[in-house]
Amino acid sequence: MTHPATTATRGGHVPPFSTPPSAPAIYMTTAFDLPGLAEFEEVLAGREPGYFYTRVENPNHEAFTHDVARLEGFEHGVACASGMGALSAAVLSVVKTGDHIVCARAIYGSTHQFLLQLQASFQVNVTFVDLNDLESVRKAIRPSTKMMICESVSNPLLEVTDLEALRQIAGSSITLLVDNTFATPCGIRPKDYGADIVWHSASKYLNGHGDVMLGVIVGGEEAMRKARTSMLLYGLNANPMECWLATRGLRTLPLRMARVTQTAQQLAQWLATHPRVKKVFYPGLTSHSTHHLAQKYLQDRLGGMISIEIEGGASEIDTIFHKLAPAIPFSPTLADARTTVSYPAGTSHKFMAAKDREACGVTAGIFRLSVGLEDFEDLRQELDQALAQS
Repeated sequence: MTHPATTATRGGHVPPFSTPPSAPAIYMTTAFDLPGLAEFEEVLAGREPGYFYTRVENPNHEAFTHDVARLEGFEHGVACASGMGALSAAVLSVVKTGDHIVCARAIYGSTHQFLLQLQASFQVNVTFVDLNDLESVRKAIRPSTKMMICESVSNPLLEVTDLEALRQIAGSSITLLVDNTFATPCGIRPKDYGADIVWHSASKYLNGHGDVMLGVIVGGEEAMRKARTSMLLYGLNANPMECWLATRGLRTLPLRMARVTQTAQQLAQWLATHPRVKKVFYPGLTSHSTHHLAQKYLQDRLGGMISIEIEGGASEIDTIFHKLAPAIPFSPTLADARTTVSYPAGTSHKFMAAKDREACGVTAGIFRLSVGLEDFEDLRQELDQALAQS
């Protein structure tokens, strides 16, 4: 018989059982117990299945990356603490000092910042180019170019990237890294068009409920082996609970994407006729600059993001936001189950230099609508009331 201190400390025993749970369990543990050194060496070497330390691997990490990889057409993946963590793991596993990266000019603001920091601190050269000008992309390639970075659908103007053309330009020696956060694998699988690594901020559509901070990259076995090493050494690992929540979110991803696409298409068509609206950015509209690419790559799987340009700037948009709240709140993120609005020039692209922001087309009069699961007519009425002139 042990003393109370020992009994309490060693509690929490789960008896073995042969019936698996209907839903995945959550493995909130720092480490996994092993009988001894020999068994540890077998698991460490991969000769025996198992886990030993959550920073290295955890059942929830494995379940989540397995599901995302399958959705994207790959077999391997790495979960990270955020989308930026996933980007860091991917890039730092490929480039070194003196190497060169070609990146889309129209890119998420933090991606732009990360690459500039990489250039300043580690002398990795970066060239930002307009992906709509393929000749400029070709001219940007150097012998030292090791990676090309783009978004399948850009944030926030929803420009669809010609991935086949980029793959052809990149050849076989340049790693093509594609951010598929906006489109999701329900919209496009970049691997089908030559992407080597696909990256997501899983906080967005993959999870879909606005309650996790998580990133993931998927790719081939060798690419993910290197990315996993970067993740481990830079401490970019994801939390098991976040992975569990996102795994649950994946179960409804196709249903959610179909719903938001249907509603967004209706809203975009209506907004395009609104007297207060100067321009609507949605790839399903024939007026969009990359509508032809949307027809090729996305077809009718267009997603739930709309960007709206009005006359005026931050003050006018702030008035609209206050009218929309609390029904449609301002939120500096996207792809929640509920509809939200954001202001790219003051959030996602705020810290870009003004000239770089302008080059992306992110002007003071643009706000972004992340369409959720609500009814179209309710959203239309709320937007109509908010857009009405004061």
